[in-house]
Amino acid sequence: MVWNTSLNPIRSFPAYAGPYSVGSLDLELPTSELERSHSGPDADIATVAFRIFYPCENGSKKRRPVRWLPDPQRSSFSAFASFLGAGPALSGAISYFAPHLYYITIPVTRNAPMLKPENSSGRWPVLVFSHGLGGTRNTYSHLLGSLASHGMVVIATEHRDASAPISFVRATKTTEPRTIRYERHSHAPSPSVYSARDQQLKMRLWELSLVYAALLKIDSGEKLTTLGSKEAGSTSGTVSGLARALDIHTPGSITWAGHSFGAATTIQFVKSVYWRCSNPAVEGYVPLYSPPSDSQLVHQITPHSPVIVLDLWAMPLQSPYTAWLSKKPMPSYDGTCNSAPGGNTLLAILSEAFFKWQTNLNDTRCALAPPASDLPEHSTRFTKPRFFYPLNSAHLSQSDFGILFPWFTRKIFGAMEPERVVRLNSRAILQTLRTCGIDVADTPHIDAEETQESKNDPASDVEIKNGMGEGYMHGSRRDWKILAADGSVRGWINVSAEAEERDESDGSSADATSHKGTDNSPESAIVEGEMLTELTKGGPVLSQLH
Repeated sequence: MVWNTSLNPIRSFPAYAGPYSVGSLDLELPTSELERSHSGPDADIATVAFRIFYPCENGSKKRRPVRWLPDPQRSSFSAFASFLGAGPALSGAISYFAPHLYYITIPVTRNAPMLKPENSSGRWPVLVFSHGLGGTRNTYSHLLGSLASHGMVVIATEHRDASAPISFVRATKTTEPRTIRYERHSHAPSPSVYSARDQQLKMRLWELSLVYAALLKIDSGEKLTTLGSKEAGSTSGTVSGLARALDIHTPGSITWAGHSFGAATTIQFVKSVYWRCSNPAVEGYVPLYSPPSDSQLVHQITPHSPVIVLDLWAMPLQSPYTAWLSKKPMPSYDGTCNSAPGGNTLLAILSEAFFKWQTNLNDTRCALAPPASDLPEHSTRFTKPRFFYPLNSAHLSQSDFGILFPWFTRKIFGAMEPERVVRLNSRAILQTLRTCGIDVADTPHIDAEETQESKNDPASDVEIKNGMGEGYMHGSRRDWKILAADGSVRGWINVSAEAEERDESDGSSADATSHKGTDNSPESAIVEGEMLTELTKGGPVLSQLH
């Protein structure tokens, strides 16, 4: 754990807010045990890796720490430094940070026994998460652990598409170990860039399908070959303890979520499965993933599947090679389904940086909008998705970087209140799931920023009678304010879901009111970690550090 002193710009993680203790299980499984074809887009990648956050028994075992920087730590640290653009101007600072990073731990209990589900269904709800560029299965640990502490099983996938700073593929009986390093591609659209991003998406979609296949086997109690290091410890007992405890069989029960490129991955995945088409009539369409018709995944993703996108990077969805799919609406807008819920199952949370990136904002709106044929004037066919952003937030604010590096994210990107930003994200996700009928724990009053008067007001329907102890909201409204559009939550801005014309005279957006947006370039909004390369050039970012 890292001391929080004024001399140390790296912080430790705060405790999770929910009522449950959180366990963590790090798994790497041979793909040969998960699917019939035994091979994916890259035949040399023969495993799938993910971390599971879950409610665990409290105090059942002595806590065994989980390092935020994965093994081998020296190689992982070097890869992160390279991703951040480390050069001579940063080498001194990085050498100072290194020993601190080595000892940062995630506030979870490694391989702890899962708590018996305490909700109405007798099974924990499940969320599958896809990371963005520069991410890993650890880099969103605070947000995902917070969700788990409210009574969810959260799967943090690690993609082997060369989008992580570094990823280590362990050996199997038939394949050698492999190291996959980050590959830089332009963020500006072009045929070659679309082709490269399509290849990455193809790998990512395949991996998400493997995660689902793994969950089915885990829940059935089937024995799996788990590959791991000595530091990870024995996982077989913990895996068997997850059997028959996951709500993954009811159609539409799994929540799909992602950040940035991971948000694009999530949209592409649910649409690829729902609108599956291996041989479309439209010439030029190249499916990146098409599940077999008898796959259980086909029945899992429905119009009622919740989809959460954080700072969606929309450009990869606009590939000309997948244009047929991009024109299809989100499954929740399927007009042939009488019970299609529309935007009620969709939540988009932006950072202020992405809100100000007008081009991407409009592309995000379009990606989550109802089909045009269902939008005549005064149409109420479908509700619109929910859109919000927290003031003074950056693209990195939804990951662990804002919490661990508050000084840098404040000085370079103007990001403020990193812990609160993650808390706002968590609250909005949890309340969206509640509105979808998913049973998760109530929000603590302190997290919901409730006043004493509102806690004691019977009309507020937040009386503490749910058996979870002092400090938790209760009632049908739960944390209703976080999804309200009235500005009742400080610094939590509701964004119109309607695409609007940009005012070229001042670059402002019509719905920005006093927070005028500017059409930031992809490089200044997308992968802010890569912007640190300016430090090595003595550019404008460097001047902000003085």
